[in-house]
Amino acid sequence: MMREVITRFGRDNLGVLWLIAEPMVFTLGVTALWSAIGANHGSALPIVAFAVTGYSSVLLWRNCGARCLMAIDANLPLLFHRNVKVIDIFITRIVLEIAGATGSFAILTLIFMSIGWMKEPVDMLQVIFGWIMLAWFGSALALVVGAATAYSDVVEKLWGPLTYLLFPLAGAAFMVDWLPPAFQKIVLLLPMVHGLEILRGGYFGNVVKTHFDVGYMASCSLALSLVGLLLVRNSGQKAQEK
Repeated sequence: MMREVITRFGRDNLGVLWLIAEPMVFTLGVTALWSAIGANHGSALPIVAFAVTGYSSVLLWRNCGARCLMAIDANLPLLFHRNVKVIDIFITRIVLEIAGATGSFAILTLIFMSIGWMKEPVDMLQVIFGWIMLAWFGSALALVVGAATAYSDVVEKLWGPLTYLLFPLAGAAFMVDWLPPAFQKIVLLLPMVHGLEILRGGYFGNVVKTHFDVGYMASCSLALSLVGLLLVRNSGQKAQEK
């Protein structure tokens, strides 16, 4: 993990602090843009809290997957060490991304709460639970995506367009209850939407009606985890064969 941190961020300037600063800059940029143009999402929800909860959660699962792309190829020399396994490479990158996104979300929330732009969460335990579910889904997705790139480079090419398509559907800019019933069924097929609804339900309380199914999200995350672990098992050998 220390090697990954030094390789990615170096020892100069902010160094490892960029792990948190990177997602913070993105979330702050989106929040500032929404606030500057007076964006109205058609509800009484505070725009700053809505943007911070939404885009922080998107970064959680999106960055995990992006960071694990071609991770095996970049670390093939390490696999010649008997104690280093492919799963170690993925776990390291996933843990760092989750730590960065979590730190960014926590720091931004505390800063905005201290200046009165955000209120305290109504149910902190539900917020934490929603975040953990999103982290689980992001980790499982990252294992699948990262290991699959060892079998085919096409996965890397498809990941970019796929995330662009999923980004507007992931719930960052809307609540499920605001959508027409037919479209609600479509977006609720995406597990990350359930996680964000859980998180926002805990943050805003009864101010907004939420739609989520913990069992469905857990089942999807578990299935992805099993598939990811199966792909990881032989991914190191496949990467060397390429």
